[in-house]
Amino acid sequence: MSGFPRVIPVLLVSDGYLVKPVRFKGEHYIGDPINAVRIFNEKQVDELFICDIDATVKKTGVNYTLIEEIASEAFMPVGYGGGVASAAEARRITGIGIEKVVLGTAALTNPEAISEVAFALGSSSTVVSVDARRRLTGGWDTAVERGRRKTGMTPVEAARRAQELGAGEVLLSSIDRESTFSGFDLPLIEAVSQAVTVPVVALGGASGYDDFRPALDAGASAVAAGSMFVLNGKHRAVLISYPTPSQVRALSRP
Repeated sequence: MSGFPRVIPVLLVSDGYLVKPVRFKGEHYIGDPINAVRIFNEKQVDELFICDIDATVKKTGVNYTLIEEIASEAFMPVGYGGGVASAAEARRITGIGIEKVVLGTAALTNPEAISEVAFALGSSSTVVSVDARRRLTGGWDTAVERGRRKTGMTPVEAARRAQELGAGEVLLSSIDRESTFSGFDLPLIEAVSQAVTVPVVALGGASGYDDFRPALDAGASAVAAGSMFVLNGKHRAVLISYPTPSQVRALSRP
């Protein structure tokens, strides 16, 4: 579906299991991430992000065993994040068969890691995750470690720095909207998209396909979702879904 907007499922993993927090808190067990990858294969997904949400918090490091399993099963390009802190780790991940590496906490604690990874892999394979939370007084803060630690930067500042240091893409997440099915934070997407020239992937809050077009109109280059693609109905039963090729084509701007 080249030439059409990218629609990217994001799978969150903890202790090797597929989970779904709400606003970065708690963990609703979903199942086996490998089974999810197989189903997304069947649904002809364009691209997939998989993030180990506890690798940094629990200091477990990169889960290479999981990465190898994913790479052996996935028919689509995959981006991986979780515990990645160096160019050596990034090279090992892409050597296994993963196309993109997502830097989160390391992008704050060691910003030079962005440049090192970009030099090793190329900017197009270097993604920086920017997790934003609204301030009561207006605007946004950014945070790492599942939203527990403020970075002292706004999302615009974090995205600009990521681009300056060599990142080729920004994964922009709204902490407030995650798994709420309340729609994307459009002002957040607009603010960050206008501040950088690299692609911005909008994540957090999607409840249905109708939410994608407004996010793209706000400036996102691609749209991503987690809960929407793995949960269904008012009881949030596990049911993996993905738009048809015609639904993705319909998102193209005239």
